[in-house]
Amino acid sequence: MTENEIAKVIVDAAFKVHVKLGPGLLESVYESVLAYELEKRGLKVTRQQAIPVVYERVNLAEGFRADIIVESKVIIELKSVEAVHPVHKKQLLTYLILANKRLGLLINFGALLIKDGISRVVNNL
Repeated sequence: MTENEIAKVIVDAAFKVHVKLGPGLLESVYESVLAYELEKRGLKVTRQQAIPVVYERVNLAEGFRADIIVESKVIIELKSVEAVHPVHKKQLLTYLILANKRLGLLINFGALLIKDGISRVVNNL
């Protein structure tokens, strides 16, 4: 599957989760349920994967943890906040660059309507 095909499945799954659970829960709850929903759909999901960072030739074993990586291609950054700020999208772009991935989805389950809570971030896609 391409990144875009995976993203379509992710968005559909996020919609289902948001409809069933609503906004306002902890990010960890949405992470667990979304991962479950994606696995039900046959996708390979990795949660809280450590991504190393190389700085001045020093490999820092754990630079950050990606909330969810789907099919080793798409990073999902989850939020459960009233509003997403520009820094959240910049953060996801940095994650994409460091992990050498081309597509990320920032999903804010705190949004009243999930369609307003999904942002697509690309890195040379």
